[in-house]
Amino acid sequence: MQIPIDFAWLEATMLAGVRITAFIMIAPPFSYGAFPVRVKAMLAMALALAMSAVVAPGYESLDTAGFLGALVLQVLTGAVLGFLVFVCFSAVQAAGGLIDIFGGFQLAQAFDPHSLVNGAQFTRLFHVTAFALLFASGGYQIVLGGLARSFDAVPLDGVLDLASPAELLVDGVVQMFLGAVQIAGPLLLVLFLADAGLGLVTRVAPALNAFAMGFPIKILLTLVLAGFTFVALPGIVNALVSEALHMMQGVGR
Repeated sequence: MQIPIDFAWLEATMLAGVRITAFIMIAPPFSYGAFPVRVKAMLAMALALAMSAVVAPGYESLDTAGFLGALVLQVLTGAVLGFLVFVCFSAVQAAGGLIDIFGGFQLAQAFDPHSLVNGAQFTRLFHVTAFALLFASGGYQIVLGGLARSFDAVPLDGVLDLASPAELLVDGVVQMFLGAVQIAGPLLLVLFLADAGLGLVTRVAPALNAFAMGFPIKILLTLVLAGFTFVALPGIVNALVSEALHMMQGVGR
């Protein structure tokens, strides 16, 4: 009994699986540490089998040196795509960090081993909320759709032009800081005005020691006004998904 094996199909599927695995290990929401590595590997291989019908036609088998070079290229391509998505969604986490700093929550900073985030309450809360919204809104499907289109932009036997990802990375970092300020901006303005008001009260009545009341007042304002930011988070995550898809499509250009 002989079982025919198409080695070209097998190589193409393996290379696609390597790119997808590198992407899943870095890109949110799949990179969340609470998901077992075994589950991530099974998901990557399932997606690679699904993409085999796209990447296998026209693929020619490589020699050993060429195959090893293609493996390195696929790891690099998947890591670059995953890091672009990671940078894009870091805006929500950075916005939570700004709220923690200006609201006085930074004193309770802790490390979350699942998300690998070192921050206070709002940093971790915004991070987990963005992940939950990605699954609840189906945004993860759009991210996977962008990964599937990357095989058209950068084929398995193609060469990744590092100039385009570097430019996208610089633009993504700029947009991350801008998005963080836009998300947390209104709340930061209120907290700044609260500090200014406490300073004026201290100047008018030094014996009142208004700054001793600063921490509880700022914490109360942060908790009350943070709800308005949460109302806007679904639209923000939707915009970040579109931005991540745009950045992934621009890698092969």
